[in-house]
Amino acid sequence: MIFNVKETDPRQIYKLLIGSVLPRPIAWVSTISKAGKTNLAPFSFFNAVSSNPPMVCFSPAYSQMKQGEHGMEVVPKDTLRNVRETEEFVVNMVSHFLAEQMNQTSGDYPSDVSEFEAVGLTPMPSQMVKAPYVGESLINMECKLFKIVDFGQKPGAGSLIIGEVVVVHVSDSVLKDGHIDPDILQPIGRMGGDFYSTVKDRFEIHRPVIK
Repeated sequence: MIFNVKETDPRQIYKLLIGSVLPRPIAWVSTISKAGKTNLAPFSFFNAVSSNPPMVCFSPAYSQMKQGEHGMEVVPKDTLRNVRETEEFVVNMVSHFLAEQMNQTSGDYPSDVSEFEAVGLTPMPSQMVKAPYVGESLINMECKLFKIVDFGQKPGAGSLIIGEVVVVHVSDSVLKDGHIDPDILQPIGRMGGDFYSTVKDRFEIHRPVIK
């Protein structure tokens, strides 16, 4: 079957994307507003894109609409608004034991409610950004905003947030000979629908040496 994107319902295209790009790592992003209210939300449109300088990116999509001066307008997520205001954020990695609390933070809480408090997580002071990191998470990346790329003002569209990693917190428990042990970290990935995956099943293939 062939899908012409311009002739297909955006909701169907969304299902095709999230059902094809699998598994997707999860950025559990903590931010703080100018007023000092903390926010925590997960995003599965996320990845690392550079190591020198170290860069990560994630994309919060517009999902709500409200009546504005010029008709219906999209409502940016609290995370996007906070990043625009402060130009800082923290990416917290999600281990299997944190899956339920991560999922709870995906709910549509009012902007004046801190997800840290709502789901019982510990906000820890960061070293170089104002946003706190999740104390229970085994790896946390403090980031300074590098660039925001907007994809349009309509439901389902989003903004690509690129941040430079300035500090990395790594629990001693996951380090083994200078490397991160995935069996201890137990990261989870996002699948389609309400499904997630683990990385317990792995296989090794050596890169070819071309002479």
